[in-house]
Amino acid sequence: MNKTFNLLFFVKKSKIKANGTAPIYLRITIDGKAKEIASKRYIAPDKWDSKMQKAIGTSEEIKLLNAYLKTLEQQVYDTHHIMLKDRTTATSESLKSKLLGTDKKNRMLIPIFEDHNNKVESLLGQEYAYGTLERYKTSLKHTVDFMKWKYSISDIDIKEINHAFIMDYEFYLRSARKCNNNTTVKYLKNFKKIIRLCIANGWLDRDPFVNYKPKVREVEREFLSQEEVITIYAKQFKTERLNLVKDIFVFSCFTGLTYIDVKNLTKSRINIGIDGGKWIFTHRQKTETASRIPLLPIAEEIIQKYKEHPQCINEDKLLPVLSNQKMNGYLKEIADICEIDKNLTFHLARHTFATSITLSNGVPIESVSKMLGHKNLKTTQHYAKILDKKVSEDMKMLRDKFKLKESDNNMSNSYINHYRLKVHSLNSD
Repeated sequence: MNKTFNLLFFVKKSKIKANGTAPIYLRITIDGKAKEIASKRYIAPDKWDSKMQKAIGTSEEIKLLNAYLKTLEQQVYDTHHIMLKDRTTATSESLKSKLLGTDKKNRMLIPIFEDHNNKVESLLGQEYAYGTLERYKTSLKHTVDFMKWKYSISDIDIKEINHAFIMDYEFYLRSARKCNNNTTVKYLKNFKKIIRLCIANGWLDRDPFVNYKPKVREVEREFLSQEEVITIYAKQFKTERLNLVKDIFVFSCFTGLTYIDVKNLTKSRINIGIDGGKWIFTHRQKTETASRIPLLPIAEEIIQKYKEHPQCINEDKLLPVLSNQKMNGYLKEIADICEIDKNLTFHLARHTFATSITLSNGVPIESVSKMLGHKNLKTTQHYAKILDKKVSEDMKMLRDKFKLKESDNNMSNSYINHYRLKVHSLNSD
């Protein structure tokens, strides 16, 4: 709390002008320390009452000057009161800065973006995955490149970011960077997080994204058929590295786990489930949601195959997983050898589990969602496309129910007539 607070208007005679007038200043003194502010008004020294701190006279000009000085004085009192109310330490210097608006720093976009990325990096393995950090780094690079491309600048005050900036950024990503729709939306979503951060900190009072409504387009995800999975599973390769990658990929096809979740699996994650069989109990690194998966025979067979592998023993790993880059590189070789004309990546195994292994074999989508560790069914539906084969089987069952058998033809005709009368009644209504 400040002990003393005084204001004093005075004429600075040392700065007298050729026309005989001198500037009027306001001296702010807090706890014995003073700062001066120019009122931007002038008066002849002989027309100033130092004791009353106002201009002498009754002319309209003098009345307006004194009213202005009174308003300035009240502005200082009000600003000082606000600072005390906000528990901001009020000094003569800070009060002057507040009045002149020089206390507001220009916050630039790039340092804020870099600080965000540094915090993400420091929380790798706890709050964020490595892939998340790489996406934000790429997003930052695109943002810098865009500003050079559009405005020939390397940074921008966040208060200058408006709707036009967002629309131009979107156009840059689609045109200059050749990004498809969903990739463009993802980069802008990353950028929007930085804007939300600025708003939350009180650095921005408006959201430049408020009228921007992007739409993610549905993308048909590739997956392997059961026949293709078995083809890969049964294939014996000449090199050990391909056999290893094949086994881990097939393991993912029968568990639905992502690359990083398979890599992080330890032996302690295998426990007895509610049915008395072996289950995987883990948490997805991406969402931290629980994932509990009963082990199918092929997946359990692969675990047994590598239980004595040196890497599994030394590092307490369930499987000796290679780097993601190597895994995907070797999967391209496997696809060529097995004559599978699809872009074989490790994540394709997760799609395959959702479609060919589970849903197409009658596993309810709610159970699939639980095993995949999804928070809602909408996410599962994005991964799991119902196969034509499953649709055909379901409709065949329905046809059989409606199929007329000669032995109970009369009963069937009675049912059909009842059904037709019901439809006719509904149409009449």
